Formats: sequence, structure tokens, C-alpha cells
Amino acid sequence: MTDIHGGKVPTAELDQNPSGSLDPTAAPAVAGVSGSPDRRPARRAVWAAFLGSSLESFDFYLFAYFSAFFSASVFFPNDDPVVGRLEAFALFALSYLVRPIGAIVFGWVGDRLGRRQTLLITITLMGVATGAIGLLPGYDTIGVAAPVILVVIRLLQGLSLGGEWGGGILVAVEHAEPKRRGLYAALPQLGSPVGTGIVATLVIVLSAVMPPEDLAAWGWRIPFLLAFPLLLVSLWLRLRIDETPLFKALVAEDRLERVPVLSAFAKHPLAMVVAIGAALLGIGSYSLMNTYTLSYGVAVLGFKYEELSLATLIGSALQLVTIPLFGVWANRIGSARVVLIGAIGTLIITFPMYFLLQFATFPILVGTMIIGGILPTLAWAGLGGLMADVFGGPIRYSALSIAYAVAATISGFIPLITTGIGAATGNAWWHPGIVLAALSALTLVSAIFAARWRRPVDTLLEA
Repeated sequence: MTDIHGGKVPTAELDQNPSGSLDPTAAPAVAGVSGSPDRRPARRAVWAAFLGSSLESFDFYLFAYFSAFFSASVFFPNDDPVVGRLEAFALFALSYLVRPIGAIVFGWVGDRLGRRQTLLITITLMGVATGAIGLLPGYDTIGVAAPVILVVIRLLQGLSLGGEWGGGILVAVEHAEPKRRGLYAALPQLGSPVGTGIVATLVIVLSAVMPPEDLAAWGWRIPFLLAFPLLLVSLWLRLRIDETPLFKALVAEDRLERVPVLSAFAKHPLAMVVAIGAALLGIGSYSLMNTYTLSYGVAVLGFKYEELSLATLIGSALQLVTIPLFGVWANRIGSARVVLIGAIGTLIITFPMYFLLQFATFPILVGTMIIGGILPTLAWAGLGGLMADVFGGPIRYSALSIAYAVAATISGFIPLITTGIGAATGNAWWHPGIVLAALSALTLVSAIFAARWRRPVDTLLEA
């Protein structure tokens, strides 16, 4: 029997899943791992993955807000505010360019030396770099050195983020019981709304307690400095988790790939393309809704950024409920099908949503953040499980990290691209919808392939 990877499904794999179909409840074929698993290591792993994901999202959205409101004036002074925003968004996109490099480096470490050790490195690099932005003097103080140093810091963050997401998903999934795998893969994704919510809350609170000129001058540094205590908590949790049973079995059976990234592309090129496409909506919609929309909402639609922050906070709070529910649903129907439903729903509501947003009322803004958040969240909640189901253990860290990083690199240019489309069309109401519809369509096609996968969800017998 063959699978979509183009290889034969080993007989031992069919023993684990006789039908050869993608069964989310199928037992993993992990040699040396038997009996009912102890759920305590799995729960600790999920908490560690969740907090790391929260810090990652905190960094992502904090700089997103920063790009929209402060970095243009602090580090890229320019008489033309549009040029200043474009420079800030270009820096936002630049950090994504190195994410595939980080995915290759940390994917190799994760597939060769272990998931736990890699996550300790990535979370440290990310937390220190984020906090360092809060200590960085502006252009008025140290001149051109300020944007240069900021670029270096963002590049370090990009390297770290390239290896963080895949490892967080894997420590949760590879500790989980098979029947809970969809939920455990979704729970680390809660870090995104939590990180967003923390940032939005900080913006609202700081805006309420200090004058705008103080907030622009130095108040924006406070959230960045909070990365240091968050890092300490993340390290404490990650030091308490064990290496995953699957990786221990890989080591025991001497099934580690020498160069896992090459194996991923050489043996499973179609799988890599499908994984990248499946990730575009879940990642790219956040980049569009919570980065570009912030700047667009203030500069073009006339919203106050406090209103945008509050609407984002409401949408993030709702995701705290929907992501676990979607994870439970993934346990029942499979993660790929959850992503598929999210892509279809987002494609349907895209243009009506942006048409209504032009009326620029706060209730419509909140509705946009809720509706435009729930449907792409289906794609986000199911993404980790989809990717873990697609790739086998020996290359899984590298494959997940690279696919996610490539999708994130593409998504990093979305604010810049959407700004350019807006400028070319005179900010026509439908211009953001073009981008969101394209993301939805690509993820839809990819999820269809992933939902038809003919491969057991876990194996040590084949990369």
C-alpha cells in the first residue's frame, strides 16, 4: 500500500492502523512505549509548550503593535508617515526571512539532540532579545546605531522563532495519548490569544494611565521589559519536563536522521508543500488582522488605537474558549478536517467582513475581530495536529519547523504587501480581502490533501 508521500506503508504500520486511513485515535507505533501513559508528563509538557507559545506570541504581537504605532518615530524618523510605517513593516517582515534558517538549525538540534534541550535554547534567545528591545536607545540618542541594533535583535528573534513553534507542538503531541492528540496539539496554540490579550491589555492600560507623548517616548518600553520575568517562568517549566517518549525510542533504536532537513525535502517534497500551504491561513490571518489592520484602522478608517486594542482583546478572549473546543473536535474528526472547515468559512466571509468594516463603527470593528478571528482560528487550532500527523518521528522537528517558518516568512510580508495594494487601489474597501481570500484558498487546497492522507499518525519505521 502506498501513501501520499510516494512510499510504501510498512506492514508494521498497518498492524497499528489496519485500514491505512488517517485515524486520529490510532495507537502510535512507538517501539518501547507500551501501556497506559502517565498523564502528568503530558500535562507538564502542554503547560511548558503553552507558556513558550505565549511568550512567542507576546513578542510577535508586541512588535506588531510597536511597528504600527511607535517604531517609525523612535527608530525610523521620517517626514512622511507612510514611509515611516513602510520602513517599520519592512523590519517586521525582515525577521521572518531568517526563520527558515532558525528552523533548519534548531530542527537539526531537535531531531538529533532532543526536543527538550532545543526548547530551552530557543526560549532563552527569544526572551532575552525581546527584553533587549525595551532597553534599546532610540534614533535621537544613538543615531543610526539604533535601527541597526534593532535589526540585529529582530534577526535573533527570527532565528529563535524558527525553532520554537515546532518543538512546542512536539513536546505536547509526543507526550499525549493518541486519542487526545488533536487537543494536545491545539492547546499550545492558546499562546497566540494569550500573548495577544496581554499586549492589548498593556496597551489599553498604558494608554489610560499616561499621556500619549509619554507613551510614545518611553512607555512603550514597559511591555518589552516584561519579557524577562516571563522568560524565567518559561525556563522553570521547561526544565521540569522530560524528553518525549518518541524521541527516546528513536535514540534507543538508532533511527535518528543524519541530516533531517534533507530527508524531509528529498523523501517527502509533496508533504512539505502541503504543510506550508496548510499553515498560511492560520499564521497569515493574524499578521493581516493584528498588524496591518491596526495601522490601516488608525490611518485610514479613523479608529483610535485604544479601540483597536480593545476589539483585539475581545477577539483574543473568545479564542481562549474556541481553541480548546476546536482541539476536542480535532480528536473526533481529525486535525486536517478542522483546518479545512476553517479555510472554507474564512473564504466565505472575507469580502462581506471588509465591506462592513468601512462603516468604521466600534460594534462593527468588534464583530470583525470576532468573526474574522473564529474561522481562521479553526485553521490555527488544527495546524499543529495536521503537521504532526503528516510527518514521521525522525524528521518531525525539522519538517514542522521548516514548513511553519516558510509560511511565517510569507506571512511576514503580508502587512507590507497589503499596504502596497492599498496604495495602488486608493485604499479600496476590498483590498485586504484579496490577501485573506488568497490565504484561505491556498490553505483550503492543502487541507484537502492532508485530510486524505493515507499514513498512520506516528511511526518510527519510516521518516
